[in-house]
Amino acid sequence: MSYPILKGHGTENDFVLLPDPDLHLHGELPAERVRALCDRRAGLGGDGVLRVVRARWVEGADPSAEWFMDYRNADGSIAEMCGNGIRVFARYLATEGLVDAAAPVPVATRDGLKTVVFAGGDPEGEISVDMGVPKLLGDTSVSVEEHRWDATGVDMGNPHAVAFVDSLEPAGPVGSLLEEPVFDRELYPSGVNVEFVVPVGPGHVAMRVHERGSGETRSCGTGACAVAVAAALRDGRSPDAGGETVGYDVDLPGGRLHIDWTAEGRIVMTGPAVLVARGESSL
Repeated sequence: MSYPILKGHGTENDFVLLPDPDLHLHGELPAERVRALCDRRAGLGGDGVLRVVRARWVEGADPSAEWFMDYRNADGSIAEMCGNGIRVFARYLATEGLVDAAAPVPVATRDGLKTVVFAGGDPEGEISVDMGVPKLLGDTSVSVEEHRWDATGVDMGNPHAVAFVDSLEPAGPVGSLLEEPVFDRELYPSGVNVEFVVPVGPGHVAMRVHERGSGETRSCGTGACAVAVAAALRDGRSPDAGGETVGYDVDLPGGRLHIDWTAEGRIVMTGPAVLVARGESSL
């Protein structure tokens, strides 16, 4: 059986999109199909799969949204949320005329309802997403080989451990991130995304990330949000301290995202999303 596919990326965090609005094509979406699609040598290649589904078919999905983002990691595991993925998902909806880019677009996810806004109402413009209120998970630590760093736990709908380091160079202590960093399994029983961060300047940081289920990726939207939260706390700039929106530019290997932590305590992520190919697959 062949079925339609698209390929897209947000700051080079890349995804295979599966339009399946009424769940006629992929059933429960087997993990082996996800792995085959994401295989970079024998498949299309991707950090994950975004299935486009009408929310009414998904038990527990917010009924105020027409569309549900069914996200899977590259290993086939189910994830609660994907920040770069939701921008690519929204780009697809706008490109296909399935939503009105001139108005805020609600998207249902496993982490609840997310609201997407297209800059200037332009379906090809940058995309901002209200990512909700971050939850602080407390202090923890992460390790790579013999190197260990203190880290801040942040939940952005999915779990993160953010560590500030002296260098992001692959030749340095952080290394290549080919292997999963060591973390507190009691605090993160289902695994964790680990971010390594260096300050660049006021309101400006750079990061690398190892995503659970995918390995090191070129970008992670929820990770950038978690990093901005940890950086604001480290810099004494949280909204509680100043009562106004705090913004950070976050540089990733695949590009730059802008993160605002609003006076109301919400995180808003802004960045690009690109569709690069479409066709059919039988993987």
